[in-house]
Amino acid sequence: MAPLAGVRVLDLSRVLAGPWATMQLADLGAEVIKVERPGAGDDTRAWGPPWFYNEAGERLTSSYYLSANRNKKSLAIDLASERGQEIVRALAAKSDIVVENFKQGGLKAYGLDWDSLKAVNPKLVYCSITGFGQDGPRAHEAGYDFMIQGMSGLMSVTGPIGGEPYRVGVALADVLTGLNATIAILAALRHAEATGEGQQIDMALFDVAVASMANQALGYLASGEAPGRIGNEHPSITPYQAFPTRDGHIILAIGNDGQFSRFVRQAGRPELADDPRFTTNALRTANRPALVPIITELLAARTTEEWMALLSQHAVPCGPINSLDAAFADPQAQHRGLSLSMPSAHGAVPGVRSPHRLSASPAVEPAAPPMVGENNAEVLAELLGLNGSEIDALLATGVIGAR
Repeated sequence: MAPLAGVRVLDLSRVLAGPWATMQLADLGAEVIKVERPGAGDDTRAWGPPWFYNEAGERLTSSYYLSANRNKKSLAIDLASERGQEIVRALAAKSDIVVENFKQGGLKAYGLDWDSLKAVNPKLVYCSITGFGQDGPRAHEAGYDFMIQGMSGLMSVTGPIGGEPYRVGVALADVLTGLNATIAILAALRHAEATGEGQQIDMALFDVAVASMANQALGYLASGEAPGRIGNEHPSITPYQAFPTRDGHIILAIGNDGQFSRFVRQAGRPELADDPRFTTNALRTANRPALVPIITELLAARTTEEWMALLSQHAVPCGPINSLDAAFADPQAQHRGLSLSMPSAHGAVPGVRSPHRLSASPAVEPAAPPMVGENNAEVLAELLGLNGSEIDALLATGVIGAR
């Protein structure tokens, strides 16, 4: 049995951070009911290209939407209508978790805020995801991944030395917020099961991004000096960066003196291991300007594949810089089944396998993300006991949307 079997999540979130959190819960067996706007659905359904086409060549949705919504059910409902709000409150009363990422206080007008829903379900775990949190001078501001990457300091350390600051090539602040939200939700769920007491989780992209600066943040707090951009180098470890080879690049990730000694022996320069400038990592880092050109010259003599074959035999950490096609073609990715083909009524849908690998309670078999309102009848009939005529009436009045 999946670890979260029997747990129900009402997902009022959209775009990435919230849906990423609820997808983790769904992968682990929770029933996730995704509430979407009738017709348009989640904003990301329109964020293409790339698009997903069915077997007849009809464009159905964006690949962005597919990336964060597997294993969910979709209920298309108008939250601006009083009847729609009543339905969502009734579903919240039968749920264990609510996840939302409206602006601070945005759901109060609908009667779907924390205070309103805890009145109908005292055990409810209510996770609010915003850009800056529920309090503070920026609490009322919207937060987007790109601006959060900039404000948090992440972009100040990403990019070439002396060059333009770069954002990470995926919405990392959103993804990390989704993962942190999942951790907090599971902690609050355990508390609710033990005590009968629900609670609100205040999860902010800005908080998460700053906390995720890890050693860079502590380096500043300990020294009072803000780090800058150093390209692919590591602030504390050398050599730990990308180097050009005869036909591309290779990453060396040498983390200790033994690895360095093995590397220079295989590279034909064993004397470097005893060079007083390079005998320890601290010395190699202090003398990086002298060491890096030497390694650059050595690695340029062979192809990436030749270096990989040689160094891997001697436990020297190294790897290529793959494009995504090469990453999915890697034998390890093939063995682990990272690329999915999920069946649906519209044909096979691509996806990426969940990384959750539990020996006794594995993640559920992946199911394709739903179309807008695909599960209207199922959710309303099974959870709220509405009959066909009542559901048809909701459809006719626009409270729910057609599939």
